[in-house]
Amino acid sequence: MQAYWEMFQSMDAWMQVFWGCAVVGSAIFVIQMALTLMGMDSSDMDVDFDGPDTMDLGGSISLFSIKNFVNFIVGFGWAGICFAGSVTNKWLLAIIALLVGIAFVLMFFFIKKQTKKLEHNGAFSINDCVGKTVDVYLRIPANKGGKGKVQVSLNGSVQEFDAMTEGEGFSSGQKVTVDSVIDGFTVLVK
Repeated sequence: MQAYWEMFQSMDAWMQVFWGCAVVGSAIFVIQMALTLMGMDSSDMDVDFDGPDTMDLGGSISLFSIKNFVNFIVGFGWAGICFAGSVTNKWLLAIIALLVGIAFVLMFFFIKKQTKKLEHNGAFSINDCVGKTVDVYLRIPANKGGKGKVQVSLNGSVQEFDAMTEGEGFSSGQKVTVDSVIDGFTVLVK
């Protein structure tokens, strides 16, 4: 351990910053990843900037968060280390490391946004079928003279609801449009 400390102290200040960011950021990143995999990930670690100057990007993805800071530091530190041999100008190296750190944060946003698309609420609401074209399953009598049935296919799920109409009746197999919801089990079609 002493040899590593002496090697760290022998580096110039730029490399100490890059190595410090890379090692500390990577350690925190591994801890965050382990907590996430164990289900102990907490979104309350995000810094909340409520108000008109907020940097919240919506969908529970905040620009200023611990995770984003760690992602930036990891990208910044490792880019500085990796490009140190080929980029001799220290300021140019810092700018490249800064851009890579920003790229890490943008990659996090992209991955987070893509995983949000995978979230799906399987709950079906009768109100979701208003305005949809549906199939008449059982004959619907005219002028609200009784109830028939319609089948609604929405989000990969097929549901069956009672149906009534104010106009002419509909026979089985016809296509109708849901006009409104009468109650939690019955729709009005036309």
